[in-house]
Amino acid sequence: MTLVQMQQRPADFFAKAMVNAMDASGPQVGDDMTVEVALSVMTSARAGYLLICDGDGRCTGLITQAQLAAVRNSSSYTDRVRLRDFDGDSGSFISPVSTMAEAEHAMRYQKLGAVPVVDEHGCALGVLALAR
Repeated sequence: MTLVQMQQRPADFFAKAMVNAMDASGPQVGDDMTVEVALSVMTSARAGYLLICDGDGRCTGLITQAQLAAVRNSSSYTDRVRLRDFDGDSGSFISPVSTMAEAEHAMRYQKLGAVPVVDEHGCALGVLALAR
């Protein structure tokens, strides 16, 4: 018989693992921004995504360049369409106390390439992305 030794993990072990795995929060924009301005910000920042925040600074979602381009190329598009009008990946968030396995499973199940990591107040701490 082989003896297996279990290790006690500190309470913040998983939070530290999540922080080490995520990217800095990156460009954050207000949900009142138009699609055209958001595309310009994304291009200037050379970012693959933008974090969308409400007027109180709470993260409401993440949008990619492909999603913005699809909105702009849709038949219902006008230059007055704002990010809050777009139904993207809003509501898909990861808690910093989630395990990496839980986060990866949730992202693969929801077919998300990247997801915001938010604190208990809804403020973005960073972005977790699946490796390609």
